[in-house]
Amino acid sequence: MNNTKPNPASTDRLFSMIILFCFVLLFDTNVRGDNTTIAGKKKGYITIATIGSGPASVTSDAKPQQVVDKMIDHWKRQFAKVLPDRPDLIVVPEACDRPSGFSGEKLQKYYKVRKDQVQQFFAKTARENNCYMVYSAYRIMPDGTKRNSSVLIDRKGNLVGIYNKNHPTIGEIENRTLCGKEAPVFECDFGRVAMAICFDLNFDELRLKYVKAKPDIIIFSSMYHGGLMQSYWAYSCRCHFVGAIAGRAAPSEIHNPLGQTIASNTNYFDFAVARVNLDCELAHLDYNWGKLRKLKAKYGPKVTISDPGCLGSVLVSSEHETISVDEMIKEFEIELLDDYFTRALAYRHKPGNIEK
Repeated sequence: MNNTKPNPASTDRLFSMIILFCFVLLFDTNVRGDNTTIAGKKKGYITIATIGSGPASVTSDAKPQQVVDKMIDHWKRQFAKVLPDRPDLIVVPEACDRPSGFSGEKLQKYYKVRKDQVQQFFAKTARENNCYMVYSAYRIMPDGTKRNSSVLIDRKGNLVGIYNKNHPTIGEIENRTLCGKEAPVFECDFGRVAMAICFDLNFDELRLKYVKAKPDIIIFSSMYHGGLMQSYWAYSCRCHFVGAIAGRAAPSEIHNPLGQTIASNTNYFDFAVARVNLDCELAHLDYNWGKLRKLKAKYGPKVTISDPGCLGSVLVSSEHETISVDEMIKEFEIELLDDYFTRALAYRHKPGNIEK
């Protein structure tokens, strides 16, 4: 029989290591608090900033490196406007560092010097402020062709992924900008992100890919607004939609999955910041009236049921610290919007339900 007594010092060290491990685990899975956790766990609130400023103005005689420096200084000042809100995600417009008024040859010289300097500045800003950032710009490829791209950067300044504009304009294509062919959805610690750029918003081919992929957010960097198409994409893709539009004249907005504008820049400020709850689902009112009343009766202020009117659909959002909207939906057997439409369509096609 072993009669060796435990060493108090060893026991204390073991206890300290356990406490330290628990602290690290807690910190790692709650980067921002407010239910924002790593992928695979309960979604919740994140803070999104959209900046509608165009690129910096430069004189026609500026040297390429001077233009680069001016672009970096410009975006440093723009970011300073939103960083006090500690955003989880910052979005900027399309071609955010392309100087206007430059001829094709002068623009090529600028891009040759710029390389990834501006992107690296965005990465440094993301790392220093613990946030995701979107850098939307033209990229020059080794074969001389171009891509109109949005680059997603994570909280540590690392590259998450790149989206290449699927539908450049005819003028862009004539200027050697090749069309992207992928519609990737990127995994972030707060949810799943998809992207679109400017002219993309006109084409169902891309939108329907995102309808199927079901991202939590679509990021839209653009020179043009798109009007009602922003709300339509948000509703049809059942996700939040963040638009960053160059120039204060066209609003940079954040839409919820009902297509409602929940934040916008103004004629005075070229940026908007909003705290957004990603733990949400759309449900139709048909067959759900009683279930929704019971849901609200049980959870009270811990659940929000938003009705935009006229649509017949509502947005159910969990405000609960530990219970997700999916768990609430399952508990009360609430039929989600797409499930209801699928059931209605199948019912239509049952024998005898279509006129002969």
